[in-house]
Amino acid sequence: MRTPTLNRPDIRGRWRRIGSAATAALVLTGLGTAAHASAAAPNPATPHVTWSRACGTPAKAGEMACKALRVTGGTTAFQLKKAAAKGVTPKAADASTPSGYGPTDLRNAYGLTSAASTNGAGSTIAIVDAYDDPNAEADLAKYRSYYGLSACTTANGCFKKVGQTGSTTSLPTSDSGWSEEISLDVDMASAICPNCKILLVEATSASMANLGKSVNEAVTLGAKYVSNSYGGSESSSDSSYDTSYFKHPGVAITVSAGDSGYGAEYPAASQYVTSVGGTALSAASNSRGWTESVWHTSSTEGTGSGCSAYDAKPTWQTDTGCAKRTISDVSAVADPATGVSVYDSYGITAGWYTFGGTSASAPIIAGVYALAGTPSSSSYPARFPYTAAGTSALNDVTSGSNGTCTTAYLCTAAAGYDGPTGVGTPEGLTAFTG
Repeated sequence: MRTPTLNRPDIRGRWRRIGSAATAALVLTGLGTAAHASAAAPNPATPHVTWSRACGTPAKAGEMACKALRVTGGTTAFQLKKAAAKGVTPKAADASTPSGYGPTDLRNAYGLTSAASTNGAGSTIAIVDAYDDPNAEADLAKYRSYYGLSACTTANGCFKKVGQTGSTTSLPTSDSGWSEEISLDVDMASAICPNCKILLVEATSASMANLGKSVNEAVTLGAKYVSNSYGGSESSSDSSYDTSYFKHPGVAITVSAGDSGYGAEYPAASQYVTSVGGTALSAASNSRGWTESVWHTSSTEGTGSGCSAYDAKPTWQTDTGCAKRTISDVSAVADPATGVSVYDSYGITAGWYTFGGTSASAPIIAGVYALAGTPSSSSYPARFPYTAAGTSALNDVTSGSNGTCTTAYLCTAAAGYDGPTGVGTPEGLTAFTG
């Protein structure tokens, strides 16, 4: 029997994104309360969506929330792109067909098309989330089959699901919100690295302690790439969590930067992880074929960034406006309006959904690390994009902001390093090879 998810966002209301980034406005629906109403009508050629958080706000200190945002209505960038190619009016999304970017779009946007076809065989990407998704393997099969990816199952040794102790039979209680997160994570790992194996490690609860033990178990089981799409408030315990759960040299550990705009979260603030910010990704008539800006709609929606209050600054970060750890390191698509396609069936109508949030960007970057090859045993892969070779092989995001702050680059895109997008988004593998 499914355990109900407490504090679900569809009970608390949903935000609606309207119009372009320049004229975006938010209306809180479901509760009938307007906020920042837009004076202009939505531009039909611009993505505008409603969305719902998969996981509610943590009930107490030390608990983490997943960062998945499920689109519930409106028109996505993918729908506009598809309609423009056919010269037709975009259709309303329904669960029967994808309405977000698929593997081909993502690989093309990040210069990974060739690498994805040849790299990653034998590598394992671990996905760490809380609670059990009983449909994880079946839903993954739907995603991979639709997009022509090879089967990834328990039977053929590609997929494995375990609890935080490594047991394949003693699994945690199921949860519909975290199941949406799991579907998003395993689909994005598949999209970027279709030849990789997937290890899903399910924590007993959403506490930092149990999620951290799950990270350790993933490394114990041999994963060299570990994706974490969750976060919570910083605390004075973070430095001890760093040592206990995230200090794994030779392992690329990616963490979502957050979805609530400017402000630091943990474990994205850990000095031992790659903190991953979020962008809005749209097709463009430039040489790349795509353009990106900081994902941000309001003070309560957008990629996280900031200056940690507790975590020490890693040696490879040289920005001078933050004496401690700065978030983020790199970034990838996260805006729900330019979101990704996911197949999910647990707790909602089985079918295709569009998701956003830095829950999408974290497993995307984990997949890029996996395509790039095994890190050296003594390295911390968060450093790789900061090298001279790394920064010259990234898409530098230079437009947009995720809020207001006293040190401009911590919340506003700029040439070179900035908080919301780090040193940039992937353009091939060079920046992730060390």
